[in-house]
Amino acid sequence: MATAKKVNIRISPKQRFETFAYMFMRMSGLVLLFLAVGHVLIQLILNDVHNLTLQFVADQWNSWGWRAYDILLLFFAVTHGYNGLRNILEDYIHNEWLMNVLYYVLSVFVIATVLWSAFAIATFPTA
Repeated sequence: MATAKKVNIRISPKQRFETFAYMFMRMSGLVLLFLAVGHVLIQLILNDVHNLTLQFVADQWNSWGWRAYDILLLFFAVTHGYNGLRNILEDYIHNEWLMNVLYYVLSVFVIATVLWSAFAIATFPTA
């Protein structure tokens, strides 16, 4: 009688990260669908395009709910775009050293962009 061989499958950290990145793209895409469509509905359809001024944004940002909404939209849009760009670059660039440099540069850019923009939204003067 033949016995089944036990197979040990090890998942490397890169595979775990790629699994997380794959799931993040799907989940952030769903979140972005609602956030971006809601943003377009509110800013361009429910309100007249010609009324979209800095004063309109200041009035809207009097509420922390709107600021949180825009910060969430910012976070998901930038990180979703970063992950997509990372996937595209990985498909075409096969030099591991260059990819590591690009990961680092892009990560610093994404973190700086999200923090700087979120700070601007949070501290925007409304009065």
